[in-house]
Amino acid sequence: MVNWRVKAIRGATTASENSIAAIQQAVHELLDEIESRNVLDFEEVVSVIFSVTADLNVVFPAAIARQRPNWQTVPLLDVQQMAVQTDLPYCIRCLIQFNTPDPQIQVHHVYLQQAKTLRPDWSFPEAERQPSTVFS
Repeated sequence: MVNWRVKAIRGATTASENSIAAIQQAVHELLDEIESRNVLDFEEVVSVIFSVTADLNVVFPAAIARQRPNWQTVPLLDVQQMAVQTDLPYCIRCLIQFNTPDPQIQVHHVYLQQAKTLRPDWSFPEAERQPSTVFS
């Protein structure tokens, strides 16, 4: 008997500005890094929630994610992050929830760009960053 569990991967990054190109670049970089550091079976992904700070309002991160290979059928949701005065500007966060039969599966959270300051304990030095690969 397999005991499935729900696990989650956290991630965050910052865009350089409030433009479609900057947000696309930030979302792709974040998801590339998450996919390269984690074994994702997209049939086991429950949902992905993206939150953005109020200063990002020209494109939905979920719309960018949906264009990626294997992401077309993943339930995606965009929400606005709670407005806190000390929050990072142009910040994009994500929460990927997935089912797994392996309770020991390694989960690697990814914090990039200025978002590294949010969770320095989960940030990887630049030298450790790897080129991305897509898992199906």
